[in-house]
Amino acid sequence: MIEAGIIGGAGYTGLELLRLLLMHPHVEISVVTSRRYRGRKISDVNPHLERFTELEYEDVETREIADRCDVVFLAVPHGSAMDYVPELLHAGTRVIDLSADYRLDRAEYERVYGRRHRDPEMEKRNAVYGLTELHPEVADATLVANPGCYPTGAVLAAAPVVNSGMVSRVVFDAKSGISGAGAEPSEKSHYPNLAENIIPYEVTAHRHVAEMRKELPLPHPKVSFTPHVIPAIRGILTTAHLFLAEEVAYSHSYTELESEVEAVYEQFYSGKRFIRLIKRMPSLGAVRSTNFCDIWFKVEENGERIVVISAIDNLVKGGSGQAIQNMNLMFGLEESAGLWHPGLVP
Repeated sequence: MIEAGIIGGAGYTGLELLRLLLMHPHVEISVVTSRRYRGRKISDVNPHLERFTELEYEDVETREIADRCDVVFLAVPHGSAMDYVPELLHAGTRVIDLSADYRLDRAEYERVYGRRHRDPEMEKRNAVYGLTELHPEVADATLVANPGCYPTGAVLAAAPVVNSGMVSRVVFDAKSGISGAGAEPSEKSHYPNLAENIIPYEVTAHRHVAEMRKELPLPHPKVSFTPHVIPAIRGILTTAHLFLAEEVAYSHSYTELESEVEAVYEQFYSGKRFIRLIKRMPSLGAVRSTNFCDIWFKVEENGERIVVISAIDNLVKGGSGQAIQNMNLMFGLEESAGLWHPGLVP
């Protein structure tokens, strides 16, 4: 059995890790930390986990966590993971960081997040960006930087045709359930503000766009992104507007272009268990509580644009489920172990 630890087990990400790992056939959870709930039974704080665990929340030193675990998930705020990573890695423990601390290089991280990166050996860590469909080298990693939820849905929607060289510009428009904002309430998550409403935010400068630009090989600033919050609990629906290069747009008939795009997606995602290329409009309900990413596309009849729509559960494929998918590969397990189940409908 893999002995797993969760640092930061009381937020939405940590709770989703708990829910999934408790049902994983090859994992034993050894330690879950929370300063706020130290000494309290996890199931007393979270009644949905009653009868599934007798563990208590702990607040222990990093070295002790490393000694008790083969792998540690860091479900902590941005800027905090770097305080744990060096000691965990030094102790030989594998780490999956769900914060942004190791997703970008030092200069870009400090520019985007407006803070100094305190790990002096950041560059030597060789963190692998944990989007497994694009980075199979996760299997050999000791440190994985789990992607952000918005970049997951966006990059998976666009990567096949961007990597084929067919696209000159990408514009992402994404709608997210409110759980993406975390467990602490804010102005945009306050029910009277959000109910029967949709709230765009960080319209031209969301920090996740840096990950999108990093993963999609287009000249800066040819990737643009605007997020919105909708009155739903879970899920991200991303609409990707992929503007075709002129030499592509005007050298194919509509039918030829549609067939070529379909072939590009099928080849790119061949064998990828959690990508579903579907023939109907994606819905949040179909992926709720799952690790799937559903993708649908339509070629504009004038041949200048492909519209791609993806749907993920932001807490699973956009967070904790993807982290477990990474763990499975790191430990040589079946990629779908502990994650293979259909969505919650209705």
